[in-house]
Amino acid sequence: MQLVILDRDGVINEDSAHFIKSPDEWQPLPGSLEAIAQLTNAGWRVVVFTNQSGIARKLFDIETLNAIHDKMYNMVSEYGGVIEAVFFCPHGPKDQCACRKPEPGMLEEIAQRLHVRLDSVPVIGDSLRDLQAARAVGAQPVLVRTGKGGQTLADNVGLEGVPVFCDLRQAASALLAGSLQDDT
Repeated sequence: MQLVILDRDGVINEDSAHFIKSPDEWQPLPGSLEAIAQLTNAGWRVVVFTNQSGIARKLFDIETLNAIHDKMYNMVSEYGGVIEAVFFCPHGPKDQCACRKPEPGMLEEIAQRLHVRLDSVPVIGDSLRDLQAARAVGAQPVLVRTGKGGQTLADNVGLEGVPVFCDLRQAASALLAGSLQDDT
């Protein structure tokens, strides 16, 4: 089985400058749930990695985060997909932890827990920090234009060799075709 690692906010669901603080606020992006189902049905393992500093900021608690993820799991399942696991960093930007993207700690934990090497594993994100974390472990960074992706693309920093897609659906189609040729 092949592995793909996805950022959550801005890749799977709508992002918010005010954080996703409840299951009601978690809304999937068009086509994202279907894309995860297509990957799952083609034999891909799908894992999510996400910074969730709203916990450190006391905007929501771990029970609420679990409820948000339960909603995500259930909605993906309705389309026939599976998210194998969600890895998250609960720390704030000033906590200097090893797991908060752009640090590679979460990806290293994924590799350890799943007993896999991350060399060339696609990591799909919408921000520079997602791409930096992927590069730090030798994974293949992939950018989508949804969420913060448009701004990341406009900033044009650290994007050398990074395929760019309109959204998760288009990135998944490229993975399923066996070629990460971007849409630019």
